[in-house]
Amino acid sequence: MKRLVYTDNAATTPISKNVYNAMQPWLTGGFGNPSSLYGLAWDAKRAMDGARATVAKGIGCDPDEIIFTGGGSQADNLAIKGFMPGRTAKGRKHIITSKIEHHAVLYTCQYMETLGYRVTYLDVDAQGRVDLGQLRREISEDTALVTIMAANNEIGTIQPLAEIAQIAHEAGALFHTDAVQGVGHMPIDVHAMDIDMLSLTAHKIRGPKGIGALYVKKGIDIVPLVHGGGQERGKMCGTENIAGIVGLAEAVRDATARMDEILPRVQAMRDRLVEGIMKIPYTHYTGDPVNRLPGTASFIFEAIEGEGLIMRLNNEGICGSTGSACSTGSLDPSHVLMAIGLPHEIAHGSLRLTLGEQNTEEEVDYILEKLPQVVETLRSMSPVWENGKPNMTAATELHAH
Repeated sequence: MKRLVYTDNAATTPISKNVYNAMQPWLTGGFGNPSSLYGLAWDAKRAMDGARATVAKGIGCDPDEIIFTGGGSQADNLAIKGFMPGRTAKGRKHIITSKIEHHAVLYTCQYMETLGYRVTYLDVDAQGRVDLGQLRREISEDTALVTIMAANNEIGTIQPLAEIAQIAHEAGALFHTDAVQGVGHMPIDVHAMDIDMLSLTAHKIRGPKGIGALYVKKGIDIVPLVHGGGQERGKMCGTENIAGIVGLAEAVRDATARMDEILPRVQAMRDRLVEGIMKIPYTHYTGDPVNRLPGTASFIFEAIEGEGLIMRLNNEGICGSTGSACSTGSLDPSHVLMAIGLPHEIAHGSLRLTLGEQNTEEEVDYILEKLPQVVETLRSMSPVWENGKPNMTAATELHAH
């Protein structure tokens, strides 16, 4: 049987035993609708209320500031689409975000532009850090919302959330952060950091897919994203996914309670992985080398393509991801890699390996054994690899077509 080494935890994670055990009763016997008026329903309502309190505790807010959603993307959409037309936006029409946001934010902002809102997309530096000077220059009396992710999903760079919140508030704007990659992987306290809205999801922290939450600070008005029976204070209507909500709560509880135990071990494995991979010639480590998520290791390998790399690693049983996507015969690098200033001719050779608590030192050893062999094989077949180094002129010409 082929060995399986899963190192794509930023994409999704396996459900933990604790989460499964917490969810299991609500998948079978505890199926009541929490809006109904009998004992089975009351049990479900109590479970949901307890889960809301647990999620709130995990990020430092009050339970009635949590709205359950169908995942992180729904939470991002609710934050932006729900806030801008609401009373708290005070008729302001300007949104500020960054060029490296997840598409759940970028595409939502682009949609808001079609409705007449104005959006500024901030630059980032070579390590993926938002340009705070540009933020100060671009923010104005018409700015209603600043939305910047807590940590980038591709390169792992962590943003200065408290400082961004301060800049936003000084101009009378509110601050939302997409913390889908952050919650459970870095310390977050929304009240201490003065964050106004925050998106999170379960499946990045060993919880189930299809469930997330939006934190909305008291006093902020948002209009519904989904109309219906009035669930979630009327903002996200639909019969609640009790099993998923309970699973989300257990995932948040476990991840935040054990950060001091888990994260140093994960970071130590990542650092050893990075040290070994960087011995491969013509390799670049992307993102902030220090202020980054503990499990995220992201690289560029010159003279090879990301999709070929992922397929070859899969043949060895290693699961990773690439920022490149092949369409209509051309290989397009990710918007994140382009935003940090990487040339097109090398940006397509990206690899992201993201470690979790379930990974082992033996798996790191296996990757360090197989990855150099895969890179060497791919380079031997590459039309832009000549005499042991990349031919940048050939690479530029190849990717100009």
